[in-house]
Parts: sequence; C-alpha cells; structure tokens
Amino acid sequence: MQGNQFDVVIVGGGMVGAALACGLTQQHFRVAVIERAEPAPFDADSDPDLRISAIGSSSVALLKQLNVWPRVEAMRSAPYRRLETWEWQTAQVSFDAASLGLPELGFMVENSVLQRALWEEMQSLGVTCYCPATLENLQPENGGWRVDLNDGMALHTRLVMGADGANSQVRQMAGIGIHGWSYAQSCLLISVTCDHPAGDATWQHFTPQGPRAFLPLYGNRASLVWYDAPARVRQLQAMPIAQLEKEIASHFPARLGRFKAHAAGGFPLVRRHASRYVLPGLALVGDAAHTINPLAGQGVNLGYRDIDALIDVLVSARDAAEDWASERVLQRYHRQRRKDNLLMQGGMDLFYFAFSNQLAPLRLARNLGLIAAEHSGVLKRQVLRYALGL
Repeated sequence: MQGNQFDVVIVGGGMVGAALACGLTQQHFRVAVIERAEPAPFDADSDPDLRISAIGSSSVALLKQLNVWPRVEAMRSAPYRRLETWEWQTAQVSFDAASLGLPELGFMVENSVLQRALWEEMQSLGVTCYCPATLENLQPENGGWRVDLNDGMALHTRLVMGADGANSQVRQMAGIGIHGWSYAQSCLLISVTCDHPAGDATWQHFTPQGPRAFLPLYGNRASLVWYDAPARVRQLQAMPIAQLEKEIASHFPARLGRFKAHAAGGFPLVRRHASRYVLPGLALVGDAAHTINPLAGQGVNLGYRDIDALIDVLVSARDAAEDWASERVLQRYHRQRRKDNLLMQGGMDLFYFAFSNQLAPLRLARNLGLIAAEHSGVLKRQVLRYALGL
C-alpha cells in the first residue's frame, strides 16, 4: 500500500477530529489527519484558556476509552457536581450528581488542554498527521476520494470525514447546504481569579439581556460567560480590564463575590445544521454538521456522541463484510444522530427564546416552569441524564 493511501482521511485535528482519529485507529482503520497547526505544549504556569468546555459523563467515558482522559487529568480539569439556574431567586432549579448516583456531572476542561491531550494520544498511536496543512481540493475517484493538500500532495482514501468546524471546507466542497441563523446575542468569555475557591458548582442567572454564567476551574480560577446584544458585547470587550471589572460587579449576581479579571474574548452565536451529514464515502461530524447555542455547554458533547455513533456504524459494517464507506451504511449514522442533534438544538432554542422575552405573562410562565421543574423528581433526573448522554 502506498504511503498516501488511507481508509479514512479526517480534515480537522481539533477536539472532535483528533478523538475520531484515535477511535478509528484503535479499531485498526488506517487514518490520516489534516490540521492547520499543532496545539501548543501544555504549560502548568500558563493562564487558563478562555475557551472552556463542560465535558459530560458520557464524553468522559469516551475519552477514557480512547486513553486520553489520563492525559487531561495530568494537565488540568475541574469536576463540577452541581448545576444551578434561575431568573427569580424563588424559582431556582438545581441539578446535582448525587441525585443520579454519580461522583460528578462532568468536568470543566480548557479547550487547549483537551486538544493537546488528544494530539499526544494520536501521536502515540502512530496516526499519520499532515500538519501544518490545509485542504485544497476534494475529487471523487475510484469509489473513494482524492484529497489535495496546499503543498501539492495528494492523498487517496475510501472515506473523507469533515471535522473542520462550523465553516467546514469539506461541507462546502462537497456541496452540502446548511440552514441556520444568527442569534440576536453574542457571548463574552472572561477569565477571572476569585477571592474564594471556585468550588464545584456551575450556575447560570437568566436576565432579559441574556444569561450570566459561572464556570468553576481549578483553585480560585473560574470563567464567566456574559450573553448580551452583539453591540454590548463588543463594547465590553473593548473596555480596559478595570472598567470591565466594574461592569461585571454590577451585572453579575452577588454570589460571585470579589474577583480579579484577566482576559476577555467575544464571539457571535450562530445556529447551523447541515442539510445532510453524509454522501458516498463522506461524513460530517461535530460543528461541521451542527452548531448549537452554547447555553448548556453541549457543543463538544454532541460531537462526541457523533463519534460514538459513527465508529459503531463503521465497525459493525466492516465486521459484517459490508462496504463500510458506502452511503447506505453511512446513512445509519445520519439517521441516528440527526434526530438527537435537532432535539438538542430545539431545546436550547426554546430556552433562548423563552428567556429573551420581556412579556410579563411569559416571564411568569417561565419562572413557574422552573419551579415545576425543580419539583418534578423523576422527570428532572431524566432531563439531566439525557443532557449528560447517559
């Protein structure tokens, strides 16, 4: 077999693409990954990454299966055991790990830490990585694909996977359309040090302008999330840190306490969904297939559910001597994941629209809804289990 022929070529070696590469390599597929830049080595003295993911229990289980989780633990992660959300103090909903008999609901992990851990595991498995490299062209050939790189090299593969994010080149080159919209909100991420230990509870306070959230990290470090109108987020992002601190103190709940801000970065909120996830010999995973309002931190977890389903479909088909790269087989992945992703997108949108409205009857209804949810017992636990992928 020539050096540039593979079973699977994955475009994008980030949190989803690298995990997929590890999983498929473990299952003895010959895998290549195309990635723009290698993640920086971990530095224990560095400030935490602004971008944080809330990794749920089922995603942690996948990362353990891939032998990646011990690498994350050797770097930095923080367990969270309680999740609280409210608009009125009298209408608070709280979820806790103990109610499901779990040691924690999940872990807050910096994206840079997760990317580095996955990259190191890919290297230890001997995955062929083309990096730094970018995709130049995709061409169907001999029942598979020819993948042209920016340095003139051509790879040949039975299956191409687009794990290259929300603006996926694979999706665009394959001619797969998307439907979606921009939300009337942006999101500001702020890295802070608190005067008190960050603890193991993450909370979200709904306001008419958008939620204010607290994500505990290690020690006294935490991440704040401020949703607001795009113009307001741009204004906050442009402020000197001292002025931003005053704005945070006057707009976040008092339970935040005293803190010091270090850095802030904003991004717009966009919902996208690919019209289809697969073509013959081609599949989209993670943000390339779907992006979601980050309200509940479900983005990367949905990507990991995609990976679980896709690996299962491919291995089962191969074991049954089917053409595992065929559209007929890949459609099983599409059917399995599209419904779940639409359900999660719809749930987040329901929350977004319900809580971004000032109508008094709706404010009353949503807070009565939170009170009912808090006392719903079994239903509340079922919602939590679903969100965690259990």
